[in-house]
Amino acid sequence: MSKVWFVTGSSRGLGRCFVEAALAHGDRVAATARSVDALEELTAAYGDNVLPLAMDVTGRAAVFAAVERAREHFGRLDVIVNNAGYAQVGAVEELTEQELRDQMETNLFGAVWVIQAALPTLREQRSGHIIQLSSAAGLIAMPLGGAYHASKWALEGLNEALAGEVAEFGVKVTIIEPGGFATRAGQNPDPLNNGHMAQPDPAYDALRRRLGAIAGKQPAGDPAAAAQTLVKIVSMAEPPLRVLFGQGFYPMIQQAYADRLKVWADGQDLSAQAHGGASR
Repeated sequence: MSKVWFVTGSSRGLGRCFVEAALAHGDRVAATARSVDALEELTAAYGDNVLPLAMDVTGRAAVFAAVERAREHFGRLDVIVNNAGYAQVGAVEELTEQELRDQMETNLFGAVWVIQAALPTLREQRSGHIIQLSSAAGLIAMPLGGAYHASKWALEGLNEALAGEVAEFGVKVTIIEPGGFATRAGQNPDPLNNGHMAQPDPAYDALRRRLGAIAGKQPAGDPAAAAQTLVKIVSMAEPPLRVLFGQGFYPMIQQAYADRLKVWADGQDLSAQAHGGASR
């Protein structure tokens, strides 16, 4: 049976590829973007199988209205893809309050609004699959990415908790953690040149130069292949909670987790001291 998808951030990048792969698979899609003009090619190619919706994920009321319109139009919802987001770049000291709030409003709160809007339908159906686009940046952290890391680490915890909350209703959750994908005219993504840059403080210029020398050196993944993999995941009877998309980051994550375990192990004396008298 064909599925009904609701996809945020459908105008370009991975989100656009997800929509196209679902439609090519014979599914129907409610595709959202800030402007439906960016979705005209989809409607021309797929007709009534795609419902273009203008929606900004930061507007809670607008999100609820869009999800309800999709449910009414297609009669059900099966796959919810929280894809909308961006990366704010800047040292923690450089970030303005507005930049940090905007990052969280889009990446974290926007995802929450979509989940809250869709869950009543999924619970009533006793079925559904929530796909959360996180990032390898939701598992490891690097300088100048504090705001983005904070939003993605928050999504990791939020969706892991969500998975335990909704399992009894037959609703599944999968967190997708992409590395770098060539989503801009085939170019390898450069996180230090993405249009969302804090006002630079010269104190961090040397750090920026060092990171700039290595940025974008990981091999870029193929967005079309990622989209086909996502279609496969939503067809699984028992999909994984987490999936890394792309190669190159798994060894880095292995090392990061090994380093964390070692730090905690090395600090066991301090842990015991902090526990107080009950540990003696």
